[in-house]
Amino acid sequence: MTASRGSLSRRIVLLAVGIAVLTALLAGLLAVGLARTSADDSARRTLSRIADASAERADSGAVARASQAKAVRTLGALGIESASIGRGGVVTSTSALARDALTPARQRALLAGRTISTRDDLGGTLVLLEGRPTDAGGIILVQRRSDATADSDRLVRRVLLALAIAAVVAVLVSAAVARRLSRPLRRTADAAHALAAGQRDVRVPVEGPDEVAEVACALNSLSSSLSRSEGRQRDFLLSVSHDLRTPLTGISGYAESLASGVVPPEETARVGGVVLTESKRLERLVGDLLDLARLGADSPSVTPQRTDLVTLGREVESVWSRRCAAVGVPFTFVSAAPDAWTVTDPARVRQLVDGLLENALRVTPSGQPIVVEVRRETGSPTDVVVVEVRDGGPGLTDDDLDVAFEPSVLHERYRGLRPVGTGLGLAIVGRLAQLLGGTVEAGHAAEGGARFTLRLPHATTP
Repeated sequence: MTASRGSLSRRIVLLAVGIAVLTALLAGLLAVGLARTSADDSARRTLSRIADASAERADSGAVARASQAKAVRTLGALGIESASIGRGGVVTSTSALARDALTPARQRALLAGRTISTRDDLGGTLVLLEGRPTDAGGIILVQRRSDATADSDRLVRRVLLALAIAAVVAVLVSAAVARRLSRPLRRTADAAHALAAGQRDVRVPVEGPDEVAEVACALNSLSSSLSRSEGRQRDFLLSVSHDLRTPLTGISGYAESLASGVVPPEETARVGGVVLTESKRLERLVGDLLDLARLGADSPSVTPQRTDLVTLGREVESVWSRRCAAVGVPFTFVSAAPDAWTVTDPARVRQLVDGLLENALRVTPSGQPIVVEVRRETGSPTDVVVVEVRDGGPGLTDDDLDVAFEPSVLHERYRGLRPVGTGLGLAIVGRLAQLLGGTVEAGHAAEGGARFTLRLPHATTP
């Protein structure tokens, strides 16, 4: 398909050649037309002045005929053919061309004292004619147009040769420019093919016109983004593989012990409990993976309806206050407005908030608070309603905030340093926020730990 469309270089060359040829053609036509018109006018003016001078040299009186004959001989020496007519109608000429030009009508005009200035075709020969009345009768001058415009024709040929040379130079220059323009695009196309083939250390020199340089910058940025994305995917797969292997190893080991009968009867209950715990852990990890996959699908299920987030927050409070109290963590629900209406899927919002609270409860030590706040925010381009989860746990660093919702990144950073889950909870939260048409951000809480803020568009009270 690419070959049938033609290369950019070829198109530029053809366009430049077409413009050059068209320009040369138009310029040539104008130059030839102007040169020939100017040459004709100049030749006619020159012949007219010669005719005037010849007529003045014809003396009056008895010697008029001899003087006129002398003028005819002089014109012959200048390459201008001539003929004369006497008062009696006698035509004198040594040139057949001039004799043919002196038609009866022109003879009568000259004898009547009228001037002749015209062009004519005599037997296929274009000629310029100038006739003047004299005391002896009249004289007519004839000059072949090719002789009169010989210098002009040479000039026209030179102009056409110069235009042809200019067209050739235009072709050569356009070919060089086309190669220069297409070279960075070709390199960019080769780099794009290399990216498609799996190569990620691709870099394209940023050069050429602004548009070409911008394409090169975009491709370099794409290469870097793909490298980072694939690196995170590899890290994520390694992390998930490790998390899957750990409970599977425990389950497999204890199952072999039970199958081989090496577990004493009094240890059977404990071993079964361990197997059950590891099975639930494995089930939870697989469930999170499925949730993340579903949220990344093209058409995840969402059922939007008018929802009061204050009411939803009180439902969260009724469940999570007891769970937090069971481990000595104070739970507080704060409502900064009597209601906070939005159009969203309440089940998805609850899933998101439960995920944040699971994460907060895991890292918050006994005695430190967890706070859920619902409020409105105005003054932005559109009013929003906010659900915020804050905790008094170890919190996040500034570097953590940018990658908080990347799968398994924080999980790998804090494995062995603090309680961690599957590494997918915050990633699910980030996808849910996008799915609901809102935003979620991580930050530092006034309570000393982490803060996660969900913002959704505000809707008027029904």
